[in-house]
Amino acid sequence: MRDRAGPRWTIDTRGREPDVTRDELVVAFALTRLDHPALDLADVAALLVHRMDTEQVVQLAAENLVTRDELRGDVFAAAVEHVLRTVLLLRDGADE
Repeated sequence: MRDRAGPRWTIDTRGREPDVTRDELVVAFALTRLDHPALDLADVAALLVHRMDTEQVVQLAAENLVTRDELRGDVFAAAVEHVLRTVLLLRDGADE
């Protein structure tokens, strides 16, 4: 029986930090969006984060909290916000 949540998106991290690049994040988001075209962007981002490895979720959350200049926050929500921020910046043509 196939898992209803779909495949887990993991990036090979053997021997190095679990860094998720912007390109990898955008490609994973696009593939998730293709699998679930009826979902809005926030739901697609949440589904993508749900499929990620724990270390990758923590990395995304940490990057988001640094951007927001905060010391604490909900890991899942912060990671989802980081994914949305990345996709929207790319979509709107803004560059960091």
